[in-house]
Amino acid sequence: MPVVTERPWEELARLIEAADRASIESFLRELHVTETARAISRLSPEAQGKLLLTLEPEAAAGLVDAIPDVQAAGMIEQITPGEAAAILDEMHSAERADLLGEIADSHAEAILAEMAPHRAEGTRTLTEYPSHVAGGIMLAEFLAFPRDKTVGDVVTELRDRSDHYRDYQVQYVYVTGVGGALVGVLRLRDLLLAPKRRPIEELMVPAPLTVRDTAALDELADVFDASGFLAVPVVDAHGAIVGVVRRASFEEALGEKGISDYRKSQGIVGGEELRTMPLLLRSRRRLSWLIINIPLNICAASVIAMHQDTLSAVIALAVFLPIISDMSGCSGTQAVAVSIRELTLGLLAPREIGRVLGKEALLGMITGSVLGLLIAGVTWIWDGNPWLGVVAGAALAVNTLVAVTVGGTIPLLLKRFGMDPALASGPILTTVTDMSGFLLALTLASALLPRLIAG
Repeated sequence: MPVVTERPWEELARLIEAADRASIESFLRELHVTETARAISRLSPEAQGKLLLTLEPEAAAGLVDAIPDVQAAGMIEQITPGEAAAILDEMHSAERADLLGEIADSHAEAILAEMAPHRAEGTRTLTEYPSHVAGGIMLAEFLAFPRDKTVGDVVTELRDRSDHYRDYQVQYVYVTGVGGALVGVLRLRDLLLAPKRRPIEELMVPAPLTVRDTAALDELADVFDASGFLAVPVVDAHGAIVGVVRRASFEEALGEKGISDYRKSQGIVGGEELRTMPLLLRSRRRLSWLIINIPLNICAASVIAMHQDTLSAVIALAVFLPIISDMSGCSGTQAVAVSIRELTLGLLAPREIGRVLGKEALLGMITGSVLGLLIAGVTWIWDGNPWLGVVAGAALAVNTLVAVTVGGTIPLLLKRFGMDPALASGPILTTVTDMSGFLLALTLASALLPRLIAG
């Protein structure tokens, strides 16, 4: 039964202070999984470091793997590079690379210097890949043997080095040719049931399905959707096998990509943010996005300033300006979300602006007309002047059309210019819909001013 307590960090801190390893491991095992990260986050940095050192390296590795990478990185930075290397040695290659990617470069290099040269070099290679391509999520632990080996050779190798292979997540044995080129794949069942002297080349499935190490998530989605494989081998530009991507790792990366895009769209830049992170770092990251919005909002406000006389004469219009900009902005945000999603899945290319414009324009006409009629009716009932309803309704209808077409195409344009659509689309869309909505409403009001005043 998991431990349920209001303040689990207090008990954890007491056990850490007592350096009671057995009790700490027992407490963490019994602590509810959703409470582990919260309890650790409430500890002081010194206590977090002491926690890792009190546990055996294998248990410490399991702990840091169970909490968010950014939180685990903060714990790792509290201990020496040698102590950290001992813990990271117990982790799988992909998890080790992800964690090092969250640690300051100087500290990460110091940790790698304490690791075995071959393991450090392999980890460096993984950290060089972007996080959302096959190379960035693959496991570097896999079984591969030259094609001239026999079944007996392979089985003997696995038995003699069982300690080395015990943490491998093995489903297949890969067969390689010259230069490590992948030439076949072999099921473990076929290997174990075959005569010892039989060459593995005779048992392998030749020319197996592979993905390039640079394959994006949309390419991996196509591969996994079209097959029932639990894992797919990853090859480099020369066809040499360099890792294995598991279906579970792909699905996890796809989910993380969606979360990352959402954070960026809400103005959280520079990676994940937790309230346990340094105050100045969090402030700097937030301000870098908020400050950019100041000149954009000034542009929108300038439209109102140009029509002060109209707004003074028809003060009731001020009530509906926020509604017009906000409703249009919501419609545009929907279009942005769809475009970013289709770009992520590979269903849309940045050059297909015309296609998106056509589809969003039709949708914008329908939604804009419905929303415009609704707001026109509400305005008429509220104010009693049908002409004010015409102004508000027409402005909302046209601005909705503008919002969905702009919202649908902004991510494509940003992508073509090498910018991050998730980060920049929001401020641009907000500025456009505010300026357009204010301009439409106030221009129409100026044209119909005599009727609005008379009404």
